[in-house]
Amino acid sequence: MTDTVDDVDLPYDEEAASQQEKIEVLQERLEVLESQNEEMRDKLLDANAENNKYQQKLERLTHENKKLKQSPLFVATVQEISEEGVVIKQHGNNQEALTEVTEEMRSDLEPDARVAVNNSLSIVKKLENETDVRARVMQVEHSPDVTYEDIGGLEEQMQEVRETVEMPLDRPDMFETVGIDPPSGVLLYGPPGTGKTMLAKAVANQTDATFIKMAGSELVHKFIGEGAKLVRDLFEVARENEPAVLFIDEIDAIASKRTDSKTSGDAEVQRTMMQLLSEMDGFSDRGEIRIIAATNRFDMLDPAILRPGRFDRLIEVPKPTDEGREIIFKIHTRKMNVDDDVDFARLAELTDDASGADIKAICTEAGMFAIRDDRTEIYMRDFLGAWEKIQAESDDDADVSRAFA
Repeated sequence: MTDTVDDVDLPYDEEAASQQEKIEVLQERLEVLESQNEEMRDKLLDANAENNKYQQKLERLTHENKKLKQSPLFVATVQEISEEGVVIKQHGNNQEALTEVTEEMRSDLEPDARVAVNNSLSIVKKLENETDVRARVMQVEHSPDVTYEDIGGLEEQMQEVRETVEMPLDRPDMFETVGIDPPSGVLLYGPPGTGKTMLAKAVANQTDATFIKMAGSELVHKFIGEGAKLVRDLFEVARENEPAVLFIDEIDAIASKRTDSKTSGDAEVQRTMMQLLSEMDGFSDRGEIRIIAATNRFDMLDPAILRPGRFDRLIEVPKPTDEGREIIFKIHTRKMNVDDDVDFARLAELTDDASGADIKAICTEAGMFAIRDDRTEIYMRDFLGAWEKIQAESDDDADVSRAFA
């Protein structure tokens, strides 16, 4: 590429060419040079952007390298504060040490506070209260879209749950006037698919209290003490956000009957359960925390967790009656385009062993039959076919279970 217009070889005879021809040729050359200049400017901008990217990467790597060269810090707990200094116990090796601190830091420390110490066991900074992040993410931020109107055939159970959970939170003065303590917990038990979890979702929707949900299996860990720690952290999160409702699904995973088994796995589950028992009814005041638990295996639960004071209400959630099944069919078909020939009372009689979850599956399958036939309306035969299909699948599952038994 040429540097100036003067260096451009002119494609004409200077003596013979007219003034106009010279101007036109030079204008063409100028346009070429401007285009080349614009192209070089774009390349320069790209190079600057690339340079900035590598500069940021260099700064990040320099910062990480600096951190790696720093001395590691260790977590310790303050045991005692005296005139001589602060007694700390380092986590991991339980090493105790007496260290001096500034007056400013001394005023900020208290027994059981968590601190970071260096290799010489000098306190570098105070750490915030530790709460397992797994406990915090179990807090329900947005209420489920399930209401009591979406649950059919469980009017008595809904009433008992509302008396146990909602009423103490909404009208605590009633209990004070009568002179009794409100029920502290409710255990829902019954076959799978009968609406236990839906009841808990409806409570979460209706109450203004903080709702914390978890499954019992989430408390089972392979490391010693980790499950018990998570239980403590769950209740700590609930205390920080009172009033609170704590829902434990499949509680039989950690609250099964204690045995003489010596395996480390069973021992860890029992440690987790004992921590749960202590949190539910120990020396520490539970505060405005209501507990709802659900299980399909009531027979497996340890008697200690069933006694009054831990679960004051034991509510059976059975499979629905004929009337309940008819209501559930109507609930699940509210938004469906159902033909007038559909007889919900007859469907309720035919599905005599169906649970609420089975009825929802029947309604979904009936809708799929209509879509398969390219119809927008669902007929009675679709519901009958759906029930036959679900029964056949249940029989196949039972045969497979027997084959592997």
